[in-house]
Amino acid sequence: MTLLDRFGDIFSAIMSPLWNYPERMQKLSRFLVRSFILMACIGVLIWLSQRPVFVIRQVMIEPIAGQTLKHINKPVVKQQVLETVQGNFFSVRLEEVKRGFESMPWVRQANVRRVWPNGLVISIEEQKPFGTWGGKNSQTLMNIHGELFAGRISDVGEGITLVDFYGPEDASKEVMRLFERASIWFKPWNAEVKSLTLSDRYAWSVKLSNDMKVEFGRDEENSDKNLTEDRVARLFKYWPQVQEKWANRIDSIDLRYANGFTVHLASVSVKKNEVEGKKSEQKQ
Repeated sequence: MTLLDRFGDIFSAIMSPLWNYPERMQKLSRFLVRSFILMACIGVLIWLSQRPVFVIRQVMIEPIAGQTLKHINKPVVKQQVLETVQGNFFSVRLEEVKRGFESMPWVRQANVRRVWPNGLVISIEEQKPFGTWGGKNSQTLMNIHGELFAGRISDVGEGITLVDFYGPEDASKEVMRLFERASIWFKPWNAEVKSLTLSDRYAWSVKLSNDMKVEFGRDEENSDKNLTEDRVARLFKYWPQVQEKWANRIDSIDLRYANGFTVHLASVSVKKNEVEGKKSEQKQ
């Protein structure tokens, strides 16, 4: 058979009526029926999904396990969600709702799930304030994870003592790590870290609950990870001798030296003023 003959057969098969081939007709018929049923089902589902019964009408806000919501006004937040959420039970974008909640003050994380037929449940992890960032007048707080969030001290509530932290904004987690180390070191003194400062050059210092300041210098310079611990150990070793000599006159300690440490004594004039001030109070 020549190439021309083959081409003629193919052309004839294409141009000949489809009903001359029963098998092809059956296959086409089954395909059309299935397509029609599928399209009909899709149309019904789309129609049903647009019914008013599926419009989001119920929003439940709950805390994660082990928490209570102290800074979230549930009625106000529910109304905001109902006014701003787009879509119904099927089309609402849970990720957008989640981001919206996590942008609110005092919300650390939010998980959103659908509840049949027209509800949403939002589980909220509220921020747990641990310290201030930048001083008492700052509008930024730090949580227990070393993360910064917008908040005011007046919103924290009574009974919570905050640590004062200072440092570059991108170093909050490093500041928390240093705080945890220092807290362990000074437990033998029964002293707590009341404030921690990390400079732009990453030199750090702490202020203890006994009003003593301790300078540690830059961690970058300590190539040996145990170097700072060794200096703290040296401080505790010789501390009885230091106290025996200067008692309660020590104002600050400088541990930035490789072979020792220095102590700064409070000035006599300051001590004298303090005593005179106490005497005057007693007279009154």
